[in-house]
Amino acid sequence: MMLNKGDTVVYPQHGAGRVLGIVEQEFQGAPRLYYRIRFLHNDTSVMVPVDAVDKTGIRPVISEPEVEEVIGVLRDDPTRMPTDWNRRVKHNHEKIKTGDVFEVADVVRNLALRDHEKGLSTGEKQMFGRVKRILASELMYAKHMAEDESLRFLDGILAEICARPGCAG
Repeated sequence: MMLNKGDTVVYPQHGAGRVLGIVEQEFQGAPRLYYRIRFLHNDTSVMVPVDAVDKTGIRPVISEPEVEEVIGVLRDDPTRMPTDWNRRVKHNHEKIKTGDVFEVADVVRNLALRDHEKGLSTGEKQMFGRVKRILASELMYAKHMAEDESLRFLDGILAEICARPGCAG
C-alpha cells in the first residue's frame, strides 16, 4: 500500500493518525524511506519503513458509511468471553492486534458492558481506556470530528447500550 502526505490511516496498536510525509534515514549503513505518522489522541509519532507498511497492519481509516456498521457492532449483544480475567485480557488483546475496526468495536462493547455489570480488573480498565481511544481516534477521522467530540460520541453510544433493558448495573 502506498501512502501519501495527509492520508489518514490506522495503525492497530496506536489508533488512527495522519501521514506527515516520507523521510529518508540511514538504517544499518544504508538509506531507507519511512512514513512519519502522527497520532493526535496520544500525541505521538512513529516512523514506519515504507517497504514494511503491509506487514504492520496499517490500513486506511474507515469511510463515513462504515461508521454506521461500527455503531451496529457496538449496539449488538455481547459476544461470549472467557470467565477468567487473564484469559479475557489475552482474548481481547488478540482482537485488538488484528486492527479490524469491527473487532475493536466488539472489544469496546464487551468491556463497556462488563464494566457496567460487574466491574473490570485493573488490567481490563487500562485496556478499555486504550481501546476506546483507539476506536474514537478512527471515528474522529471518519466523521470529521474533533478528538473530544469523537470521545463524547462514543461514550454516548456506550451509555445507551448500558442503559437498555437487561443490562444490569
